[in-house]
Parts: sequence; C-alpha cells; structure tokens
Amino acid sequence: MILTVTLNAALDVTYETPPVSRDGVNRVTAVHRRAGGKGVNVARVLAALGEEVLVTGLAGGLTGQAVERDLEEAGLAHAFVRVAGETRTTLVVAEPGAHTLFNEPGPRVTADEFADFLRTYEALLGEARAVVLSGSLPPGPPADAYATLTAFARERGVPAIVDADGEPLRCAPAGRPAIVKPNAEELARAVPHGSPEEGAAALRDRGAGSVVVSLGAAGLLAVTEVGTFRARMPYAVEGNPTGAGDALVAGLALGLVSACPWPDRLRRAAALGAAAVAAPVAGAFDPGVYEAVHPLIEIV
Repeated sequence: MILTVTLNAALDVTYETPPVSRDGVNRVTAVHRRAGGKGVNVARVLAALGEEVLVTGLAGGLTGQAVERDLEEAGLAHAFVRVAGETRTTLVVAEPGAHTLFNEPGPRVTADEFADFLRTYEALLGEARAVVLSGSLPPGPPADAYATLTAFARERGVPAIVDADGEPLRCAPAGRPAIVKPNAEELARAVPHGSPEEGAAALRDRGAGSVVVSLGAAGLLAVTEVGTFRARMPYAVEGNPTGAGDALVAGLALGLVSACPWPDRLRRAAALGAAAVAAPVAGAFDPGVYEAVHPLIEIV
C-alpha cells in the first residue's frame, strides 16, 4: 500500500456561488464538505485509480471526528493519532472565474502528541511501498518534521515524496526523499535566486533524489537522477485548481512504486493534475479530461 501523511488534516468546505459581493449578502448555490488536507486528497486520487492506500496524520475534536467519518464513508482506511486540539476547517469560495481559499492554522500539537504519532508512523511503514508527506505543519512540530519522517522511511527501505512549502520544504532534502514536489512559487521561496532548473538542482544537491516542479498550465519540470525533463501541456483546463497538485503527486507516487520511466510517470502526473482542475472539489479528477489530455502531453 501507499501511506499518505497529513499532519494538518482539515474538513474542507467548498461554497459554490454566483459572483461574490464583497460588502453584501451572498447566496450559496451548493456546499461540499469532505475530509481534506493534501495527503487525504492524494489518497482519494490513488484509491480512485485502484491503489491500496492508508491515511495517517493527526486529528482532534469534533472536526477530527467528522474527518474520520467522511474517510470511512468514502472507503478510505485511516490510522489517525488523536490530539487534544480541534482539527482545522478550510473554506473555498468558488465563484465564476475565481476561487478564494481560506486556511485555518490547525491545532497546536504537543511534543508528546507528536512523539505518539512518530511511534504510529514507524509501525505503519512496515506495510508501505511508498509514503507521501504533504501539506502544511500544524503549530508545534519542528520545521524539519518531514526530514525526520523521510529519514525514518528511508531507513526501512520505503521511498518518500515530500510536497511542502516554506521551512519544511527547505529542511526536507536533508532526509533524502526520493522526490520533492514544489510548485514554482514554493521553489522560489525555498531557493530565492536562479531559474526553476537551478532551484531544483539546488534541492537535489541538498539531498533530494529528484525534484518535480509544477508550473501550472505550463506543465512540469523534473530534475532527476537520470536527466532533466519537461512535460508540456497541449492546452489549459478551466476550473478549480485546488487539489491539482495533490492529483499530480498521486501520479508521481504511482510512478514511484511501479518504477516506470520518468517520461511515463510525468505524463500521467501532468494529466491527473489537469483532470483535477476540471473536478469541483479537491481529491477528485475528471476521467474524461484525463483520457483526453494524457496522449497529447509532450515530454522533452
């Protein structure tokens, strides 16, 4: 199975609305509530593709219980570690031509709670073929948490993918993950000077096996142990970009466990990211869009 880690899980709420009036009353036309956080979204996509997955992370309070219930209703196995604080809620306001995201910081996690998680995580690694570590950290765990979790996995022969931002991204290569997946803005914050190729190479120099940079409608850049590749998209897909990066990571995880060549894994990852944009909520993708765009992606 593929293990996904969401240390800052969330209950994702999406409001679909007409054009929003910033100073007036707005009527919501549809509401979606589901378990979220980047690792949860990755797990949803993997499960839809027929892969066995297990979701772990931290959950607390009534919101944490709602997250666990939603995963159970979706048929997604989970092994969350409980914390005293309340799991966060995120809100997306989806209006024609715009999507506005509000992210709560998440519960404060104590040192003892994080130590409990580490013990659970180490035990779960015994059955994992790969682990995906993604999303923000809640208040409390150290900035190098992903580096630590990656190193634990590596010691047990389990390759790791890290999708993070800020200091957790800067620290992550020290754990020697198989793949680090920033977007262009995250990479620029982690390595402020130079081109995306130079930034990706810098993360590799720090210990990452490969670095895949998502470039939005422009596709993907991959700086790997066997060379540099670009996935060029044939056209832009309109829709909700929330969760597109998570679908992309799911594609990379599948490529990692199947050991398929980099051009093939990049084409699948890019197609899944595009198909996720066409879906209304994070953690889903449009199979028709995937089938249409996949053969048209150019790898150079």
